[in-house]
Amino acid sequence: MNTFAALRAAEYGYGYLDEGGHVYLDHTGAGLAARAQVRAHADRIAAGPFGNPHSASPASEASGALVDSARRRVLEHFGADPAEYTVVFTANATGACRLVGEAYPFRPGSRLALTLDNHNSVNGLREYARSRGADTVYIPLEAPGLGVDGTAMAAVLDAGGPGLLAYPAQSNFSGVRHSLDWVTRAKDAGWDTLLDAAAHVPANPLDLTAVRPDFVAVSWYKVFGYPTGLGALIARREALERLRRPWFSGGTIHVVSAQGQWHHMADGEAAFEDGTVNYLSIPDIEWGLEWIRAEVGGIPAIHRHVSALTAELLTGLLELRHGDGSPLVRIYGPTGTAGRGGTVALNLLDPAGRIIDERIVARDSAARRISLRTGCFCNPGTGEAAFAIDRDVLGGAVRTTTGTIDDYLGRLGLPSGGAVRVSLGLSSNRADIAAFLAFAAETYRDRAPDATGLTPRLVC
Repeated sequence: MNTFAALRAAEYGYGYLDEGGHVYLDHTGAGLAARAQVRAHADRIAAGPFGNPHSASPASEASGALVDSARRRVLEHFGADPAEYTVVFTANATGACRLVGEAYPFRPGSRLALTLDNHNSVNGLREYARSRGADTVYIPLEAPGLGVDGTAMAAVLDAGGPGLLAYPAQSNFSGVRHSLDWVTRAKDAGWDTLLDAAAHVPANPLDLTAVRPDFVAVSWYKVFGYPTGLGALIARREALERLRRPWFSGGTIHVVSAQGQWHHMADGEAAFEDGTVNYLSIPDIEWGLEWIRAEVGGIPAIHRHVSALTAELLTGLLELRHGDGSPLVRIYGPTGTAGRGGTVALNLLDPAGRIIDERIVARDSAARRISLRTGCFCNPGTGEAAFAIDRDVLGGAVRTTTGTIDDYLGRLGLPSGGAVRVSLGLSSNRADIAAFLAFAAETYRDRAPDATGLTPRLVC
């Protein structure tokens, strides 16, 4: 097992981050691939032929064995009993959520419960619910910490199912870690549960022996950077059997007739893996999980590392002041490490206390070779809560507004198109934090930055 400093130097340093003068602060967007993982991928696929697993040839069986081994390793990583859970490989966490949404038995009288803090990949489930006559209810957040309103959550759950509760284990906007106890509470009240764990699992343990959601969505590139284009739906077998897909494809059926126009779906995960799985990259998931265990010390070690860095970042942000003592930074969500992960959403403020347009920060940080995220992060609900946008305004005339995103923001009276997100991960170090704090102080302390020449906002 290596120290994080040694890992940074060996796997992410020379010609990659440090010597290239690049500060990477977007780990919630994507992890960074270790050099060792890229080399391992190349060595494996160069060592022999691997074929489409939907066959019985030697090359196909070699691929199938590695895919099956990766499935078992994912379950082991999350402490999931193979008799209770299975793994469906998807393109990403979004694909995992879509599988649940399109096949969940929504109907008139059933409900979809969503926390206001949700990625759009989860928000989109409401369209499946709506198309089948089910109701969607949003559970609000509490300011200023942006945690779930526990009273409102309890009221929704206690009203009973049938229905599906979907929420993130950790917010991709604010970094708030939401209680996993709601999974058990929901199940006891007759609800099914979908846990979006994409932002949670890169730096936090998830034990599916202690917490037993029906469905869990993850994206592997967020955990260890490579491979991209691979996620997973980790599903309780009993819950998976209750899903009814609206179509079938190659690889998902047991038998099918063209002229008779009937088909029988395959069993288990095979019914949900459309076409040929990414058999050349799925083994990289097992390699990555083993590398984290052996070389890094496991997810608990990453959690301690990220938590310590997050504490240092938060302290530094709160200490940033203009010459008159007014704050240079506004943080959304907890200002301490209790109940939060390594994702910090903030806005920078000018000397008059006005929010500095996030496009200015994106422009200026890029000039310093700092990679971070700006905008709403595909999480409109938390942004609405953070900026205290009234629900009546969102449901009124502004809803029918046509025009640019800037027109929409103007009608809402917002000073910015979102926030600045700084997020930490396995490869982060104290120098990264110091670089961002220095950038913020040197660029914006006692200055009203030039806002001319900003391009129109095209996406959130």
